[in-house]
Formats: sequence, structure tokens, C-alpha cells
Amino acid sequence: MKVRVPSDDNIYKMLNHKATLIRRDLVRMSKGKNLHFGGSLSIVEILVVLYFHIMCHDPKNPNWAERDRFILSKGHAVPALYAVLAEAGYFPVSQLSSFRELHSTLQGHPHLKTPGVEASTGSLGQGLSVGSGMALGAKLNGKEYYVYVLIGDGEANEGPIWEASLFCSSYKLNNLIVIMDRNHFSAAGPMKGRVDINPAVDKWRAFNWNVLQVNGHNVRELILAIKKAKKSKEQPSIVIAQTVKGKGISFIENRTEWHNNKLSEEQYKLALSELGSVKG
Repeated sequence: MKVRVPSDDNIYKMLNHKATLIRRDLVRMSKGKNLHFGGSLSIVEILVVLYFHIMCHDPKNPNWAERDRFILSKGHAVPALYAVLAEAGYFPVSQLSSFRELHSTLQGHPHLKTPGVEASTGSLGQGLSVGSGMALGAKLNGKEYYVYVLIGDGEANEGPIWEASLFCSSYKLNNLIVIMDRNHFSAAGPMKGRVDINPAVDKWRAFNWNVLQVNGHNVRELILAIKKAKKSKEQPSIVIAQTVKGKGISFIENRTEWHNNKLSEEQYKLALSELGSVKG
């Protein structure tokens, strides 16, 4: 089945509502635990657009052969993916509270034992290689599904990203769409002045990719860009999504220390207060 939502103006309101809901779920699952807040909060709208509007998938049948595939290459941001999978129906939302607990299926990085997870990731730079294999496999088997890979901009410093990008363009994997979380931060701090990937657009175009740029928190721009990417005939596509690390919580936004940290009780209450009241 295809998970779809009404194709009218209410779609943007619904998706933004979902994004706020996901951020609240993310904060609640972090209570008393360390969590990669920055990189998880920056990808919320991207995941919401994919799972609640773009992708063909069936939460009741996670292994459906015709489903689109999603790979979270920047695996440390998995809390956002868990929240989206729960809200989409892959497992109960109440299960989010077991995040990183012993024997839980919701560990600190994606694992295949979690319903809806397509690849075990966490060691950066590997997700695009996994996705390229899936995309090539689809072509060889005459399948029409798409493969989506979400990478980080700091992760793009890894050599395997560029090796895989050459493979993808050489085999004209137009059924592969990469989304880069361009939040301009790595674990060590702002990328500017360190090893940055600018000019990112020129680099990917030089590797013969179809390149699009969007505001990664604008659901309308994300939808339009991904739809344009799906029209590519002979090139893989990358959507460079400009985002804010820690988006949605004022004291976390663009703060290096919140790459991986724990909320105090006061901060926990403040974060939920800033996100406001929302019902599923």
C-alpha cells in the first residue's frame, strides 16, 4: 500500500503538525538518557515528508517487496527515525520510552531487528554504498521502487561517500535519491573553518549528479524537490537541504554541546514547553 495524505493545501499544515509531534516524541524518549539532539532535530521535516507523503511503504508489512527503501546513513540521528516509524505505525509510540534500554529493539543506532529499518548503520560513510546496491538491484530485477539515503554534511568528509557517488552516476541510478542534511555542523563544531564540503553543489555536479537545493524545514520545498528528482532520467539525484542543527528548541539550536547530551529536568520541561501542545 502507499501511505498518502490529502493532496490539497492542508497537506502542509498536516506535515508541520507531524513534525512538531515528532519533536515532542523525541524529547520524551530522551528523558534521563543521552541523545543526539542536534542531528536528530535537524532532519525531522525531511523524514516526515518522506514517510507521510512521498514514500510507498506499508507499516503492516515492513518487508513488502515493492516498498521504497530508506537508509539513514547518519545513524546517530536514529531517534528521529524511531519517532517517525512509531507515528507511522511500525510499532507502538509507547515503545519509544525503551530507547537505548537493555534488550530494547530501539538502540542508539539503527539495527535491522527494528521494524521499518532497512540497514544497520552508524559507522559514517557507509549508507550510500548500501543504498546504491539496493538501487542497482532494483534495476537488475525490473523493480520500480525508489531508494532514499539521508547523509550528513559532516559525513560527506568520508571517502566512501565519494566512491559510492561515482558508482551511482556511472550506473545511472536515477531510482536513487540522496538527501543531505546540510546543518553546517559536525560533532566537533561548525564546519566552516575546518574541513567543509563547500562548494557542495559544484562537487556533486562534477560527479555527474542531478543537484537540487531547498530549505530543509520547508515541507513544500522538500516535496517539490523530491518530485523533481524522481523525474531524472539518467542521473542519481541529491537534494541539499539547508537545515538548523537542533531545530525547534532554542537552547539547542546551533550548539555543539548538544550533538550528544542529556536534558536536565528543567531543560526537559522547557523543551516541551517551547514545542507547545500537540495531539497526534
